[in-house]
Amino acid sequence: MLLREERELVAEYGRKMSADRLSTGTSGNLSIYDPEHGLMAISPSGMGYFDIRPEDVVVTDLGARMVEGDRKPSSEWALHAAFYRRKPEARAVVHTHSVYCTTFAVLGKPIEAVHYAIADAHTDRVPCAPYETFGSPELARVAVDTCGTANAVLLANHGLVVCGDSMQSAYALASNMEFVAELQYRAMCVGKPNILSGAQMEEVLEKFRTYGQPK
Repeated sequence: MLLREERELVAEYGRKMSADRLSTGTSGNLSIYDPEHGLMAISPSGMGYFDIRPEDVVVTDLGARMVEGDRKPSSEWALHAAFYRRKPEARAVVHTHSVYCTTFAVLGKPIEAVHYAIADAHTDRVPCAPYETFGSPELARVAVDTCGTANAVLLANHGLVVCGDSMQSAYALASNMEFVAELQYRAMCVGKPNILSGAQMEEVLEKFRTYGQPK
C-alpha cells in the first residue's frame, strides 16, 4: 500500500478527532504530505471517521490527481494542497469544526492572546479569513493568505485549519487552539479578557522556539 504509515495515521487521528469532539459526524478532514514524492494522504469525503480504514484514505498529488485509493477525496483537498504549497515545512494539515473555534469563526473574530498557549501557532493572534464556500479554490486562497506566517487560521462561518511538521503536532495545535478559544469565550461571558501585550507575547514566542525536547 502506498503511504501506508501516513494513511494509518490519518485514519487513527480521524477517530481521535471525532472522539475528542473537535468535529462531529463526517465534518472536518486531515492529511499528511510526503514532499519526496509530492503526494498527499487525505481523508475520504463524507465517511464517518470510525468507519474509515487506512485503505479508505486517498492518495493524491497536490492537483487532486488520484494516485491510489477507491474513495473520493475530501472536498477540502484544495485547502490542504494550498497549505503544503505555501508552507513547505508543513507535513500535516488538520481542519476541524470544533465548537469554540467555530464560534469565533461565526462571529468573524480572531482568537486573541488570552493565554500564552496561543504561541503554539507561531503567532499572538489567530486571524479569521473571510467567508468563502466550502471546498472552493477561493476558500483555499483566502485561508492561506489570511494565515500568513502563523500555523492556524479561522474560516468565517466554518471552522479552524492548522498545519504542523507532523500529524501529532498539527493535531495538538488544533486541540490547543480550541482550549484558547474556550478560555476567550468563557472570559468574555464574565467580563473583558486581559489580552497579553505584543511585548509579552514576543517573550513567549522566543521561549517557545526552544520549548520541549530537542529534535
